Amino acid sequence: MIPILGRINELAKKEREVGLTNSERVEQQVLREDYLREIRGQVLKSFQGLTIVDPEGNDVTPEKVRTHQINEARKRLH
Repeated sequence: MIPILGRINELAKKEREVGLTNSERVEQQVLREDYLREIRGQVLKSFQGLTIVDPEGNDVTPEKVRTHQINEARKRLH
């Protein structure tokens, strides 16, 4: 679980019940942006290990994904 999710939920509940101060609104926005950045990073990591194989066993991974995988592997080596 993403650690900041608890605080995001606390602020959302408070917003519904009594409202937020300006500083809490800013905090909420920053936390939401951090959360989305984390989720996007997780999705990208999932795609890095992706290989698509057709019913005949041929690798049909899109070139764009394959290129990204190669570039990431090169970065890890350097």
